[in-house]
Amino acid sequence: MYVLYIHVGEDMMVQISELIAIIDKKSFQNSELNHNYLQLAKKAIIDLAKGDFKSIVVTEHHVYLSPLSSNTLNKRSNFKKTKGFTTPF
Repeated sequence: MYVLYIHVGEDMMVQISELIAIIDKKSFQNSELNHNYLQLAKKAIIDLAKGDFKSIVVTEHHVYLSPLSSNTLNKRSNFKKTKGFTTPF
C-alpha cells in the first residue's frame, strides 16, 4: 500500500487520507461559523504563510494556514488515476 502526500506550504507535507477540507480564504472569511471554528481550533493552527494566507487546509489533527491557493492545492490532491494509483477522493 502506498501513502500519498500533498505539499501545503513551507516544508509541510500532509497525508492525503487525513485531508478534511481545503477552503479558499475569501470563502472562509465570509462565514461567522468559520471564525468560531478557528477560535475553537486555535491550538491546532499552524501558520505556514507567515502572515497573509491564501487558503485553509483542515486535517484530522491540524488546521494549516497555507500560502498556496485552494485551486493549486485541489489540483494537487485530485490527481487522475495513473500507473495503478488512485486518489481517495
